[in-house]
Amino acid sequence: MSEKQRVDNTSSPSLEAGIEHDAAAPVGYHDHDVFGREEDHQIRYKTLSWPLVAVLMIAEIVSNGMLSLPSSLAVVGLVPGLILIVFLGTFALFTSWLLIKFKLRHPEVHNMGDAGYILMGPFGRELLSFGTIVFAVFATGGQILAGQIALGVLSSNKLCLMLYTGIFAIPTLLFALPRTLDQMSWLSVPSVLCIMVAGVVGMIGAGLNPVDGWQDQFSVVAKTDFVTAFISITNPVFAYAGHFMFFILISEMKRPNDGMKAAYTLQIFATTFYAVFAAVTYIYLGPKVSSPSFSSLPTKWSKAAYGIAIPNFLIAGSLYSHTAAKLLFVRFFRKSEHLHEHTVLGWSVWIFLIVLMNGAAFVLAIGVPIFNYLIGIAASLFASWYTYGIAGAFWLYDSWVYKGGLEGWKRRWAMCGISWLTLVAGAFICVAGMYVTVKQIVDAYDSGVVSKPFSCG
Repeated sequence: MSEKQRVDNTSSPSLEAGIEHDAAAPVGYHDHDVFGREEDHQIRYKTLSWPLVAVLMIAEIVSNGMLSLPSSLAVVGLVPGLILIVFLGTFALFTSWLLIKFKLRHPEVHNMGDAGYILMGPFGRELLSFGTIVFAVFATGGQILAGQIALGVLSSNKLCLMLYTGIFAIPTLLFALPRTLDQMSWLSVPSVLCIMVAGVVGMIGAGLNPVDGWQDQFSVVAKTDFVTAFISITNPVFAYAGHFMFFILISEMKRPNDGMKAAYTLQIFATTFYAVFAAVTYIYLGPKVSSPSFSSLPTKWSKAAYGIAIPNFLIAGSLYSHTAAKLLFVRFFRKSEHLHEHTVLGWSVWIFLIVLMNGAAFVLAIGVPIFNYLIGIAASLFASWYTYGIAGAFWLYDSWVYKGGLEGWKRRWAMCGISWLTLVAGAFICVAGMYVTVKQIVDAYDSGVVSKPFSCG
C-alpha cells in the first residue's frame, strides 16, 4: 500500500466540511481513523473517556518540569514569571484547540508524522516522526534522571548514580508495555495524585523552612540579561511540552469530540498548579532556589517530596517511551491484523520497540555527560513546534484547502494573523532556545563541570 493510500485526507466530504457531527465524533470518523471499527478486534484501542485522557495528559505534562519553575521566577522576578506561566498556559490551550480541530477533520492522523504528511508530503512525515521519537526518547531519559536524583536523595547517595538510573529504568520499561493507553490511564491516576501531593509537601516544606529574611529576598521584578532571561523562559515553555502526544491520545478516545474537555482540564490544572507552586516556593526559598526545587528543601522535606513524586516520574517516562514505540508500531502495522490481534509477530515487535526506546533513553542518560543540555536542544528543536508553532500551520492549511484559499484567509483575517504569529512564536522559541542551550554547553565545558561518560558522579 502506498504512503498516499495510507494517509488520505480527501476521502470523506463530510469530514472536509467539518460540520456534520454525531454525539461522539464527526460523521464517518470511525471509518477513516487508523483503528477503524473495532467491534470484532481482540485488542481495542478506542476505549478512553475524556476524564482518563485528561489524567494521561496531566501525568505526562505535570511532572519534573515544574520543579524548574521557581528558579525561573528567581531570574525574571515574581510578577513577570507568573505572567509568563499564565500566558504560556493560555497559549498552550489555544494551540490544543487547533490541534484537536485538525485531528477531527483528519481522523487518519494518528501522530505528528501523519500530520506532517498532510502538510508537506513524505518529507513532512519523516521529519515530524523523527522529531516525535527523538523528543520522546530524550524526555524518557529526563524522567529517568529525575528518578535517579530522587533515589539518590532518599538513600543519601550511598550508591553509584548509574545504579540508581538502572534501578529506575527497569520499572519505567515495564509500565510502558501495555498495548493500549487505556491500560496505562489507570496507572496515571496515582501518578497525578503523587505529583499533586509532592508539590503540596514541597510548598509546606518551603513555608516551614524559609530562607533567612525571606520577606526581603524575593524580587517583584528582577534585572537580567537576554541569555539568562531566556533560559528561565524556556523552563515554563517546556513544562507545557506535551502536545506531541495529543493526536495519539485522541486516536484512542471513544468520543473524540470530547477531546477539548480533556485539554481544558489539563491546561486549567497545569497553569494554576504551576503558578501557585512556583510562586510559593520562590517566595520562601528565595533567589538561590535550586532546579529541581525540591533539592533546596531541608533533608527530611526533600526526601518526602522526592519520595512521593517518584511514581509520577516513572509513569511519565513510561508514557513517553510508549508514545515513541506506538508511532513506529502503527506505522509498521497500520491496517494489518498485527495491530488488533494477539499475534506473535505483533507482540514481538511491540516488546522490541519498548525495550529499544527505553534502552536508548537509559544509555543516553548515563553515557552522555551533557544529556540535560541535549534535552534542552531536543525541546527547542521539536517541542517548540509541537506545543506552539505548528498548530498555526494546521489552521492555515485547513483554511486554505477547505475555505477558499487566499480568500478564505482574508475572510478570517484575525485567525489568519494569529496563526501566522503562532508560527513565528514557535520559530523564535526554537532558534533562541537552541542559542541559549548551546551557550550553556560551551560555558559548562569552559568551567569544567562536565563529568566523564558512565561516571558515578
